Amino acid sequence: MHWSKKSRERLRPAVRAALAGVLAAALGACGMLAPPGSLGVRAAQLARYDGGATLELGLDCRLSGPMQDALDHGIPITFVVDLRAGDWPRVKARATRTIELRYFPLSRRYQLRLDDADDVRSFATQAYLVSALGSLRLRLPAEFAALANGTPLHVRAAIDPTALPGALRLPALFEPAWRLASADSTWPVATH
Repeated sequence: MHWSKKSRERLRPAVRAALAGVLAAALGACGMLAPPGSLGVRAAQLARYDGGATLELGLDCRLSGPMQDALDHGIPITFVVDLRAGDWPRVKARATRTIELRYFPLSRRYQLRLDDADDVRSFATQAYLVSALGSLRLRLPAEFAALANGTPLHVRAAIDPTALPGALRLPALFEPAWRLASADSTWPVATH
């Protein structure tokens, strides 16, 4: 069969569309087109009590596809919350807290653990687990209880790639689907 120039020109857009579809399917299979996750600090407030303080923190979180898959296969996802009171260079107090999300396939339960402590909450679905990040209470060192009203609190949260198993650490460093960090948010210390 002989192809004329006109018939080849008509086929080119169809061939390009087919190749684009094959490329999109290949990238999708590799996880490259997965929707990215998001993480933001919705609210942060210091609650003081006799000699101590807690941070009431609300995070808005949406895990990316690869993070959801890892979690559903029993791999814990750890977030680090950095809290700094005061503006640089006069930082009055500093603390780092961890939040661990975990799934136990045998019991089919999701867990939220704060600071490797006994504060563990259990959930039936991943949606409830991620929703619970909207109301957290993190214990803080005593110097946070002595802060004056109006002192700025700088809060930032991010996934901790060093807490992942070895096989996932390299992808967590380079793949956009594993980059999950909030902007540095500032909240004033108020009486609570």
